Amino acid sequence: MATQTQTQPPPSDVEQLNAELAQSDGAGRDAGAGGVGGLKSKSITIGTVCKALAQEFPDISISKIRYLEDQKLLTPRRTPGGYRLYTQGDVARLRTILRMQRDEFLPLRVIRQELAAGRAGEGAGPAPTPGKRSREGMRPWRTSVSVRESTGALYSLDDVLVQTSADAKLVHELEEYGVIKGELRGGVRYFDETEHEIIGAVAELARYGVGGRNLRVFRSSADREATLLQQILAPALRSRNPQRRKEAVEALENLAAVATHLKHLLLVRDLRKIVR
Repeated sequence: MATQTQTQPPPSDVEQLNAELAQSDGAGRDAGAGGVGGLKSKSITIGTVCKALAQEFPDISISKIRYLEDQKLLTPRRTPGGYRLYTQGDVARLRTILRMQRDEFLPLRVIRQELAAGRAGEGAGPAPTPGKRSREGMRPWRTSVSVRESTGALYSLDDVLVQTSADAKLVHELEEYGVIKGELRGGVRYFDETEHEIIGAVAELARYGVGGRNLRVFRSSADREATLLQQILAPALRSRNPQRRKEAVEALENLAAVATHLKHLLLVRDLRKIVR
C-alpha cells in the first residue's frame, strides 16, 4: 500500500522575507535594488512590509512608512496603478532607518545624512567609537545633533497625529507646558520638523503613562544645557568672520553630541542601580 506524502504549504511572503532578511544579516550589507546580500529580490506590497517588520518594530504602520517615503528616505517603485512595491533592499534600508530612530534616537535629518554617507549601502564603515582620539587629539564624536537650518517642512496637526500615532490631547498638553509651540497659518496650526519628532518621541513615552506635565524635567534640563553651551561658544558664535562662525557651529554640534552621550551614560548608570 503506497504511503501518502503530506505536502507542506508554501511559505507566505512574510515568512519568506523574514527568512531572507535573517540570512542577509550574515551575508553582507545592502547590495542595492538587486537584493540583500546577493539574494534575489522579490517585490512585495507595503502591507507585507509592515507584517515582516512588526515583530521587531511593533509600532510600524503603513502611514509611518509613507511618511518616511515623503521625507525622501525611501523610494519604492510604483506600479502603473500607483501601488508601492518594495524589494528586499528597500526593506533592509527601512529596517536600518527604524533602528537608527529606536536605538540611537537620531532625527530624520541626521538619518538622511547617514544614509547619504553610505551607512546602509556598500562601503559603509562603522560609526566612530566614543573614547578614541583622532590625530588632532579630538574625540571623533559622530554628530547626532544639527543646529543648522531645517528643511523648512511644516506639518499640520492632522498630519502629525497620523504620522506619529499621537493623541490630540497629548499635543495640546505639550503646547500648554511650552514643550512645543507650533505656528498658526490661516487658522491651521503647523509644526516644524523638530517639533514633529518631539511629538513622536513623547507619543512613545505616553505609552508608558508619561504625560505632558512630566516633561518639565526634560525641558528644564535642555534649557540649562543650551544655556551652558551658548556661554562656552558665545564669542565665536557672534563673530562676523564666516569661517570662525562656521567652526563655532561645528563645535556646538560636537559639544551637543558629547553632552547627549554623557546624559545617556549617567542615565544608564542610575538605571542599573534600580534593577540591582
